[in-house]
Amino acid sequence: MSRKNPGDRLTVREVAPTALIESSSGQDAMAALGKRLSQTSVRVIVLLHGSIMGSDVFGVQRLDELGGLKRGYSRGVAGLDALLALMRESNNGISQLPGGLKPPLANDDAIKRLLDEQIGDAGNFTNTYLELMRQSLNRGLDRPIHCVRELWSCEHHHLGRAMAAVSMLGRLRDWGEAHKLGQGDRVLVQAHGQAGLVLALVSNLLCMASTSGRTRLLDLLSAFASQVNRPDITSTIQRVTPLLSNGTLLNGAALDVVTFGMPVRYGWDPSGMGKLLHIVNHRNMRTDGKTWLSKMELPQITMEMPIAWGGDYVQELAVAGSDAMPTAEAANAANKAVWELVEPYDGFERWLECARRAVRFPSEGRCLLADYKDSTGSTNVRDHYYGHAAYTRLNAMLFNTTEIARTLYS
Repeated sequence: MSRKNPGDRLTVREVAPTALIESSSGQDAMAALGKRLSQTSVRVIVLLHGSIMGSDVFGVQRLDELGGLKRGYSRGVAGLDALLALMRESNNGISQLPGGLKPPLANDDAIKRLLDEQIGDAGNFTNTYLELMRQSLNRGLDRPIHCVRELWSCEHHHLGRAMAAVSMLGRLRDWGEAHKLGQGDRVLVQAHGQAGLVLALVSNLLCMASTSGRTRLLDLLSAFASQVNRPDITSTIQRVTPLLSNGTLLNGAALDVVTFGMPVRYGWDPSGMGKLLHIVNHRNMRTDGKTWLSKMELPQITMEMPIAWGGDYVQELAVAGSDAMPTAEAANAANKAVWELVEPYDGFERWLECARRAVRFPSEGRCLLADYKDSTGSTNVRDHYYGHAAYTRLNAMLFNTTEIARTLYS
């Protein structure tokens, strides 16, 4: 987690919200952007997301299991007890899903409709968002860009993200075959929140060099899938492993990734990817000139969070050491084995160290700090979800698409 100035990797923008449905000029702008994306060979756009509701979005279950409060790790750090209390599912104001529905969430129409009803476009790429993007980008195109919405399982732990990465590899292969993608074509994945971490793992599995780490991870996941009767994961691993080894999973097409509000945890391996951009909702709160960092000062942060004053606090706090926890014994054992591979340094002090570093971006890829104008003074969590909801709002689509095209496809 480098605190160095990203330099020319970094761009800073102010968001101008645009109600596309009522804006003919905005729709014209989207159509022009669609033409540019098509000309640069973007053939598929994937909107990948989870659910803020019902998923321990701050990962406090793991922090409590580590015993931070019981062992007194918080002593001497002013305001830390209050911060942890605010992050807990029981206190953070984020509603549960109906019927106590919890991850893993199914990637099906019924669950997507439920999320649309319960959470709207807050951290959720709705069906309305998908259709509006599809119609506005493809206006006048001879070869329409295929737009698809994907819901990952939303299991906020290492095992869940690794299983989702395997599933994503299978889906990438499916889209490549269905749309006859080849050399020069591009798949653009836009990933919200921890879905970005799923893509970070995908990048490491796609790496050009054959690695023992990839083999160990896939063997571990295959063994777990057999143990818990997940034939979908077993068959996907069998299908993609030879394609990963010879670099043909995408048949020569490139995978481009944009993350929105992704916590900085895993490293990325760009060698098997195309372009990479990270976008973070950010408002500068610092007085030391390091405007590219978030602010992690206690106890002030606990007073700022309820109005999302400094931007995306989920991105800032859901770092190494935090996580939801699997409930089954077999999953817990497999999760521990995965995190020893992907995030070996663990512990309450590790989480506190990472959170206080206030890093907004990983060391790989282009970076965009954007003020999404979502801090209105409201303490209603549903208005902003601690700054983590703004990226997927309908009125942010034109801004997002403009910056993606400008940064990656100019």
